Amino acid sequence: MALTGTITANVEISSGGKVLHDLLRHTPNDLSFICPSKVHSCNLLSGRIGAVGSTIVWHFTHDGKKYTATELIEEIDEANQKIVFKVIGGELVEEIYKAFKITFHCEQKDGKQMGIFTMEFEKPDTSVPDPTSFMDYLCGIIKDMDDHASKK
Repeated sequence: MALTGTITANVEISSGGKVLHDLLRHTPNDLSFICPSKVHSCNLLSGRIGAVGSTIVWHFTHDGKKYTATELIEEIDEANQKIVFKVIGGELVEEIYKAFKITFHCEQKDGKQMGIFTMEFEKPDTSVPDPTSFMDYLCGIIKDMDDHASKK
């Protein structure tokens, strides 16, 4: 029996969904300047930056430990400011989870603009916790991105 799960988190944003989507899609390496203690670099391995089918590798620190994550851009939806990353390499899928996917999109909720992360994951066994700490980490990055974009 597969141990799959999905968690979602909303972050209220003021800079607008298109701004954050474009930053995450077209200039993700800017995150190393926006939140350098969290994201160290984002490098294109294959394809074109921000294009479906492209592969990128992130270098980051989470909970005091350095990680890498190689991700394939699976889907882009401009209308909903949505981007879907499938993690295909790095510690998340080689040491912790069997499968991992991250979706970011923006939408209006209760009159507020929200940045929304959804994580889909498969655990190898019940001893592996849900990635709630990692979700908090990603929400912190969105807050940093929003603060940066709002200052422009």
